[in-house]
Amino acid sequence: MKNVLLFVLFAGLTTTSFAQFPGGGGMPGMPGSGNQRQTNIPGTDTDTRPKGNGKISGVLMDSTTNKPVEFATVALLNPKTGKPIDGTTSDDKGRYTLTKIAPGEYRIQFGFVGYKNKETGIVKIEKGSEILLGLTKMTADVRTLNEVQVVGQAALIEEKVDRLVYNADKDITAKGGDATDVMRKVPMLSVDLDGNVSMRGSSNVRVLINNKPSTIVASSVADALKQIPADMIKSIEVITSPSAKYDAEGSAGIINIVTKKNTLQGFTLNTDVGQGNRGTSLNLNGSYRQGKMGFSLGGFGRAEYNVHGTFNNVQTTGSAATGITTQYQTADTRRSGLFGNYQLGWDYDISKNSSLTASLRYGARNGTNYQDRLLTETYAPIPLGNNLSQSRSGRNVKTIDNSGTIDANLTYTHTYKPQQELSVLALYSRNNRTNNFVADLLNSTDDFQTVISRQRNDNPSTNQESTLQVDYQTPIKKNQLLEIGGKGIFRQVDSRYQYFRALSPDTGYQLDPTRPSNGLNYNQNIAASYLAYTYTSKTKYTIKAGLRYEYTFINANFTNEGSSGTTPITTGTASASAVGAIPNYGLLVPSINLSKSLKGGKSIKVGYNRRIQRPGIQFLNPNLNASNPTNVSVGNPTLSPEKTDNLELGLSGQVKAFYVNATLFARRTTGEITSVRSVDSTATGDVTNPVYNRVIKTSYANIGREDAVGLNLFTNVTLFSKLQLGGGVDIYHVNLTNNVSDPTLRASNSGVVISGRLFSTLTIKNGWAVQAFGGMRGKQVQLQGYQGSFAFYNLGVRKEFNEKRGTIGLAAENFLNFPFTVNSQFQSPVLTQVSQTNFYNAGFRVNFSYRIGKMSFDQPQRRKKSINNDDEKSEGGGDQPQQQTAPAGGNGGGRPRGK
Repeated sequence: MKNVLLFVLFAGLTTTSFAQFPGGGGMPGMPGSGNQRQTNIPGTDTDTRPKGNGKISGVLMDSTTNKPVEFATVALLNPKTGKPIDGTTSDDKGRYTLTKIAPGEYRIQFGFVGYKNKETGIVKIEKGSEILLGLTKMTADVRTLNEVQVVGQAALIEEKVDRLVYNADKDITAKGGDATDVMRKVPMLSVDLDGNVSMRGSSNVRVLINNKPSTIVASSVADALKQIPADMIKSIEVITSPSAKYDAEGSAGIINIVTKKNTLQGFTLNTDVGQGNRGTSLNLNGSYRQGKMGFSLGGFGRAEYNVHGTFNNVQTTGSAATGITTQYQTADTRRSGLFGNYQLGWDYDISKNSSLTASLRYGARNGTNYQDRLLTETYAPIPLGNNLSQSRSGRNVKTIDNSGTIDANLTYTHTYKPQQELSVLALYSRNNRTNNFVADLLNSTDDFQTVISRQRNDNPSTNQESTLQVDYQTPIKKNQLLEIGGKGIFRQVDSRYQYFRALSPDTGYQLDPTRPSNGLNYNQNIAASYLAYTYTSKTKYTIKAGLRYEYTFINANFTNEGSSGTTPITTGTASASAVGAIPNYGLLVPSINLSKSLKGGKSIKVGYNRRIQRPGIQFLNPNLNASNPTNVSVGNPTLSPEKTDNLELGLSGQVKAFYVNATLFARRTTGEITSVRSVDSTATGDVTNPVYNRVIKTSYANIGREDAVGLNLFTNVTLFSKLQLGGGVDIYHVNLTNNVSDPTLRASNSGVVISGRLFSTLTIKNGWAVQAFGGMRGKQVQLQGYQGSFAFYNLGVRKEFNEKRGTIGLAAENFLNFPFTVNSQFQSPVLTQVSQTNFYNAGFRVNFSYRIGKMSFDQPQRRKKSINNDDEKSEGGGDQPQQQTAPAGGNGGGRPRGK
């Protein structure tokens, strides 16, 4: 801890000292940086033109959507010759500024791919004058092609130097849904039926919300996405090649969910109500801004119900030498939940160059999963004979998964001059989670309905993070940018678990003497520093390179409930009697991105980066989840981080009528955190007279290596200026292997995985619009088997009224399939498991939205910085659906819950 504190102090002093040196003005901000840039326009000579101290500024906005037009070209023209003599580009808020203008008369021309060029009248500059042009609206460029009108679609998918941006605020089928519904439509992302997200086939992604981390995301990505209403999402950024400024976490990359915000003057309040056969939602969002200060208050609640399914599973354990045990299992499943999210935001402009922003967020998630009549039939060999013994057991299982998360952050930003900026950011986040199950054991010799005894497992946990980050950037000459910074993350994780039993349905619970209670204290502190350099040439090449170093301190031990003191954890074992410690480790992380702007608005880029993935608490928690007695799961607190090298080559731009984005990628991961299935024994049946059977036990280990090579392709087009069509395909080949010497665990697997999506939107007169979407995710290759493929689709219609203040919509999803079926299979030399899960998820919902109040245009706000804890491997896809849709621990032994 002392070393971490010294490091953060040193980083702060270093960046502060850098801030004392004057940086050159007018350095280009790189595409995707969110900063305005002033650059040379082809045919200009900015080094020889007369210099002055005049200034022209304004804002560019789409005339239809009222969204900012980013990175548009702003040219300063000689009114006599019509030739440009200077220029700049607009930033991510549509803002632009031309400086050092000599006295005289000029015209200003605006241009961007997909928009008509626009030109002002004569603008007269006097010595020292500052001209505010205000708001300029740009009109989409509609042209004729074989009697079909085509509109450029750069606004839907935007390609930036290190990321792809999907603008989600046009999605009408997601009204009343959540972030999961939007994620399914984003290029390069794949989402399973439980909301687990993967990027290019890897579940090791880091999800941020408005560039900020949250402990709820660290606990479970799928659960976090359910707390974000789809209609509050502005865009989703897929950062495939993060620079050194980002944390090294997230092997596959980073997903940043940007929610809708309003920084205009005035007051507005929006209410959104949805009602469907499987859920109800109520959203309230308001903002108020006057002068230098602004407030925002947002909240929503969503109830989930009528979510039913069925599950059946067949598994065999053992070998011909030891005898083969076969188990058959069936259950009816149902799920209900209540989700809420409330946030208060505040920002204040201290002075022209300094600002403060702060926010306080509380999120709650209460979920209950049921497995009704979970019946298990076992056929086991009889010793010294050729016959099989038959046993049956039944139980009703109720799993409670509740959590509350509080996030508080404060950001101070000071701008010395254009592109020279210092920011200090602090974040506190805490998640309290309760993940318990209760099992009523049924009479297996009579009616499978009478409760004869009960079992219970309590597993409360907390995950707390405190973060301090200092960043400084300064331009070097006119075409270079230097960034430097330091960061400290202080994380404390605590998980306790106890097992109880009741010998009859009428007696109270007592501690189970056969399963001792215990707990895990896991402290992880991270010190990091980085240096990044960006260079832009006159020939439109951009290179961004950097180095980042992170050192991780770990202190972990078991609490040994019922005994004195604690027990340290040693590497390679989770035994409570172990001695030793998990070692600290450091890592140097390089990254480099090179892009080239081509003619016709096209661009090509190549990137390399190294990433790591630290294990999240759900992989570390040693609590044995045995709610399904034939499929148990347990974490491993001695896991090390996995390391990944990524390489990508991308091309994007307009090809006649179509916007096309194509990316080739290659990835190698070593020390991969892999689920390992082995054979164990556990007690089933009456707790007073248990029967020990062979079961499949799922845990995790750093024994895997993954090689993946693939292609992401996306395209879209707008016809007749009304009909928008788009789609994409993700295809990759994966090869998985491990290096263990135990022949019962040694495994390898390979195959091709294909996923895709199609969508269309038809805009009709008088505020009507219709949208359809369909997608599929191919069979997922895993080390010991595969998870089955599935498809999904939805259809929506929307009507706007009262000058677009109100909206009413109807959406339907999966309405022709009843149910959806997913088949999975896992196998090794000592076990085989075949499972089938049915999802009865056909849904219909009506949504109503209305906005009151009025906002007026204000001078553009400064870009606000935010913390990025791109940190920890967490539940986000990969192995299989979570236990909420199948018997707990089932479906091949899903990842541990409540960890």
